[in-house]
Amino acid sequence: MSDSKAEKVMSYEGFQGTAEVSLEDNCLFGRILHIDDIVTYEADSPKELRRAFEEAVDDYLDFCKSQGHVPDKPYKGTFNVRVGPSLHKQLALFAKKRGIALNELVKEALKEKVGADNKSSVVHNQDRAGTPPRDSVTSF
Repeated sequence: MSDSKAEKVMSYEGFQGTAEVSLEDNCLFGRILHIDDIVTYEADSPKELRRAFEEAVDDYLDFCKSQGHVPDKPYKGTFNVRVGPSLHKQLALFAKKRGIALNELVKEALKEKVGADNKSSVVHNQDRAGTPPRDSVTSF
């Protein structure tokens, strides 16, 4: 029998944590996301789970401070992308023509892509003209 779980995400002090329900084990639990360390928490109710998540974040930050360890901070807002020399050149030229920095161009492109994906449809079947049957498009 597979484990039946529902998962949601909570936020606190810049950290995200899961709010998970295991129907098989009849418990609520979670873990802090996007850090290298493993930090988990559990509780008997959703309200207690939120409190346990916030305490876990506070405990994690306190522990790191006491150990002289810099805590992992999820999503600093910077990352490296390897695109190859040819695409790098094309992007730099395109940004220059638009009068913006390469970083700004990449940020705009990523925002556009994420926005497009969030409003996209999944097409299951198409005819040769590319027209999907009426009942084969799932919108998100």
